[in-house]
Amino acid sequence: MQQNPTYSDQTHPVLVIGGGAIGAALAKSFADKGYEVHLASRKTLSLEGIQIHQVTDWSKESLTKLAQRFDSLSGVVVASGLLHDDSQNIAPEKSLDDITSEAMTQVLHVNTVFPALCGQVFLPKLAKDVQSFMGVLSARVGSISDNRLGGWYSYRMSKAALNMFIKTASIELARKNKTAVIVGLHPGTVDSNLSAPFQRNVPEGKLFTPEFSAAKLAEVLLSRTVEHTGKCFDYAGEEVLP
Repeated sequence: MQQNPTYSDQTHPVLVIGGGAIGAALAKSFADKGYEVHLASRKTLSLEGIQIHQVTDWSKESLTKLAQRFDSLSGVVVASGLLHDDSQNIAPEKSLDDITSEAMTQVLHVNTVFPALCGQVFLPKLAKDVQSFMGVLSARVGSISDNRLGGWYSYRMSKAALNMFIKTASIELARKNKTAVIVGLHPGTVDSNLSAPFQRNVPEGKLFTPEFSAAKLAEVLLSRTVEHTGKCFDYAGEEVLP
């Protein structure tokens, strides 16, 4: 009898895209589980037991060149994101008056367009002989039904659009790879450069270390099945509704 594909077969590597705090911690989490792990980063990094691929930019050309290194992958995780950048005058908008086309365009590119390009390049690399996955860092603030505070226009819009990409890509993926899943991931509020200016209002016990969040997200990814594809889940495995 043919066995169902399983994540326990680690013959295919895992690729993490993004060398920030969460990306590096995710790479370490998968390495600890016995996977061959590759980490693509614009930063110069050195992580024991993890193969680093330093890239000069996140263009489609760079992603395509990176993809050529792999025959197939157990999983891909896109661990990049943009909320604020003082050098580009990018900050979460508190009101409509704060919106600028330049900042909104950049946030949408990093949080929506770039993961979509990663999907275009790497979803075809997902293994078909074992269950495989693509996880993309999303955020609870991208949930339209959960939006009760307003503000943060560009970030909310970019993550809501990202969630739609994940859903749409899951439909196409299901036709091409019957054992692969693509899901969004809400890591919680992680102690990182992205969240640093906004940590004072985080409830006690809800500011996570990158290592804690990454370990949780890795468990979530490795427990997803095809019935979960196209959805978004938080670090505890609970679905984040659109």
